[in-house]
Amino acid sequence: MTSSSGDPQVYDHGGGVRSLRVPIPDNPLGHTLVYVVDTDRGPVLVDTGWDDPASWDTLTAGLSACGTPVTELHGVVITHHHPDHHGLSGKVREASGAWVAMHAADASIVRRTRETRAERWYTYMAEKLTAAGAPDEHIAPLRTARRRTLPGLSPALPDREIVPGELLDLPGRRLRAIWTPGHTPGHVCLHLEEEHPAELAGHGRLFSGDHLLPEISPHIGLYEDPDDTTVTDPLGDYLDSLERVGRLAPAEILPAHQHAFTDAPARVRELLTHHEARLTGLRALLAAPLTPWQLAERMEWNRPWEQIPYGSRNIAVSEAEAHLRRLVKLGHAEAVAGSDPVTYVAV
Repeated sequence: MTSSSGDPQVYDHGGGVRSLRVPIPDNPLGHTLVYVVDTDRGPVLVDTGWDDPASWDTLTAGLSACGTPVTELHGVVITHHHPDHHGLSGKVREASGAWVAMHAADASIVRRTRETRAERWYTYMAEKLTAAGAPDEHIAPLRTARRRTLPGLSPALPDREIVPGELLDLPGRRLRAIWTPGHTPGHVCLHLEEEHPAELAGHGRLFSGDHLLPEISPHIGLYEDPDDTTVTDPLGDYLDSLERVGRLAPAEILPAHQHAFTDAPARVRELLTHHEARLTGLRALLAAPLTPWQLAERMEWNRPWEQIPYGSRNIAVSEAEAHLRRLVKLGHAEAVAGSDPVTYVAV
């Protein structure tokens, strides 16, 4: 149902929960679903949307349609640090005085992003892509851009920490944080513990961010500190997190994109099967040694490699590396000794 205002961008999910469709400029996803949750101290947002004037206007108009001026917001809970979720947090806090909460792992990324000079980031990205086997023509723009200011790298620092397993401080609500790393290191889902009508079998509702979406498999990439050599396994983290959400069996999933849905265990099984098949396919591709860039070129995406924009290719290579790390950890692939840039081969 739509809200009583009739605004098509506002959806009433019942029980004091509404969603607003906040646009993402020039992005095929179209919009972020920002949730407005009523509490005894005023409304709280789950995510905020992209930092763009049109997105801000949509957010504030949607809040007004809900009878909630932005100035009356009590808090903001961020599922993860990506700009289509966290982008407007600073403006919301400035307008309302609301607190902003985020998991410590993603807060660390926000802090590092704000504090690191643009030149250091461009150098690091060039080095990473060189090591991944990217061609010189792809790396060249990074070398010439080192003195530019990176756009969108001043996201709001959160002032509260989301602690996994604990209830958030929302008077009149039981909203429990579930750490679901993979899409980002500090991604959280938020379990609204409440009773449901008999026709909705399960346990409460789950704000799933980008972790569990009805028709999309979220990007799994690398978010690393340039000064930290720890080898992470984000795909392994994601698969473990999926199984944890499947066991929770919430009555309804309220994701950050697309639409609400039920039967989380079935969707989890679909995603686990998808990633198992993808790893099997990548293992077949590694019959001959490939760099991460070469593997990304051969992976199946939503469009041919030649049509993938520059920035999206960087994201694709990051996802290829995440899958390679998983294959190596499983003992299904290994680095070829002495190769430079490093290549991987199936074993």
